Amino acid sequence: MDPNCVFCAIVSGVAPASVVHEDEHLIAFCDLMPVNRGHLLIAPKRHATNLAELPEETGALMFPLAQRLAARIRRSLRPDGVNLVLADGRAAGQTVFHVHLHVIPRMLEDGFALHGGARAATRSDLDQVAELLRREL
Repeated sequence: MDPNCVFCAIVSGVAPASVVHEDEHLIAFCDLMPVNRGHLLIAPKRHATNLAELPEETGALMFPLAQRLAARIRRSLRPDGVNLVLADGRAAGQTVFHVHLHVIPRMLEDGFALHGGARAATRSDLDQVAELLRREL
């Protein structure tokens, strides 16, 4: 636990949260600054500042939980869609430095956007990036 981390405070029960799921490894709760009603955050109970610090086993539990929660959101709140978003680092938009996955109910014309600034890449550049990343695995 990080004593300066609000998500660690939620996990330990020191800070309040509207919890929708909790198990041995993960906690899911309503976002205080939701894009739309039903916006949830899934966080590991063990503090990890970024993806590099997150144990693979814990990360592997997050997506199946997100799928189950997205299904509940679709049944109960009837959004037009759902985004799963994980911001890793300040440049990616991370503001709370405890890994967390957003489950965001989306409505048409809600004004939230994840796109913009994308540019077409050349096949040559894509192939170079793919080769570089294959070597790193």
